[in-house]
Amino acid sequence: MELNQLADNQGARKTRIRVGRGCGSGKGKTCGRGVKGQTSRSGVAINGFEGGQMPIHRRLPKRGFTNIHRVEYQNVNVRDIQRVIESGKLDAKEAINTPELVAAGLLRSNAVKVKLLGNGELSGKVTIEVCKASASAVAKIEKAGGSVTQREVKA
Repeated sequence: MELNQLADNQGARKTRIRVGRGCGSGKGKTCGRGVKGQTSRSGVAINGFEGGQMPIHRRLPKRGFTNIHRVEYQNVNVRDIQRVIESGKLDAKEAINTPELVAAGLLRSNAVKVKLLGNGELSGKVTIEVCKASASAVAKIEKAGGSVTQREVKA
């Protein structure tokens, strides 16, 4: 292939519509903008403008509050950990933490904060390191002979 043989794929470049070139073009005179009014003129397109009626974003009541300091946790249940141990994706003899949970497919990213919940049962002894754990999850893991370490989360 030579440089003079290079070309775009079919349909890669679309020619623009040339407006105002006579009524035979289909986009002559008003150029497809209709007659008069705000939308026919350039530079005036106010988002949310309803022709002088009170806009919907001002008619509807504002409620609630967004806490900017909220900490989001990714939940992992005891039954999920038991399931991945049984499938062989996790080794119960080693400490289970966020990177191991990501490798096992329970989490998508190392960046998430993990909370351990107590749904399900655990058959063997495991050591788990998470950011938070519910009281029922800690009780179930300690009943099976394991331990839970909770790391402090910096806001």
